[in-house]
Amino acid sequence: MITLGENRYGKSRVRVMKVERQGERHAVHEWNVEVWLKGDFESCFADGDNSRILPTDTMKNTVYYLAHLSKAEHIEGFATELVTYLLENNPQVTEAGASIAASLWGPLAAGGRMHETAFIQAGNARETTTVTGKRGETVSVASGFRDLSILKTAKSGFAGYIKDRLTTLRETHDRLLGTLAAAEWKYAADGVDYTAARLRITDALLHAFAVHDSLSVQQTLYAMGKAAIEAERSISEIHLSMPNKHCNLVDLSPFGLDNPNHIFVPTDEPHGSIEATLRRAS
Repeated sequence: MITLGENRYGKSRVRVMKVERQGERHAVHEWNVEVWLKGDFESCFADGDNSRILPTDTMKNTVYYLAHLSKAEHIEGFATELVTYLLENNPQVTEAGASIAASLWGPLAAGGRMHETAFIQAGNARETTTVTGKRGETVSVASGFRDLSILKTAKSGFAGYIKDRLTTLRETHDRLLGTLAAAEWKYAADGVDYTAARLRITDALLHAFAVHDSLSVQQTLYAMGKAAIEAERSISEIHLSMPNKHCNLVDLSPFGLDNPNHIFVPTDEPHGSIEATLRRAS
């Protein structure tokens, strides 16, 4: 006998650019949205009966419709609006979810002034949130960021590791430490000022990265996560992913030159992969 396991369906990569026009000053928000539903959809999977299925095209249109009406001040608020609307208007659904990745646009400064209707994107980093809601329960919110490029040129080394017959890596007490960081933290409370919380968490993470005397990426990751949890009481845990983006010192001795940590070759792959979750003790 075959039975259907856990399943969901939805719409992914719904692209939205929202412009807020406040007189001569504008603001832009670019979102990549995913929404999904869970429920008793076995008749669709097993028998092709679509009578309980909300089309994913309708879900896409729901994103645009609510984006127009929304007064949310952050992506957490808009994602919550999406989840609430889908649950309220689809009684066949037991759970709804929404994830948003927001590109970071800010006012363009040029010619000695700030331009109020022109914008520049701050690299490839994205702010993220995932909101899930089960019928009759309070929504759960997790937020974070991804693809944040950070680099330090001091206070980083790597030594004392296992060495076997295949080890070629040399110990160092002065190396570049670069990563394309991602983080996700879970909120344990309602009524959070998500904008202020994000600022406190991000500031704590980046400050810890900058000042930590790193003996390894693992140790720095732990210091960053610890700092974030201590800085923001509303979060219960944080997951950090920090691939070690190597910068290899160039050997200039064939050209009669010394290279005291000046010239490096940045490499994207292969790279070390380090991630961990830190939780607040109960």
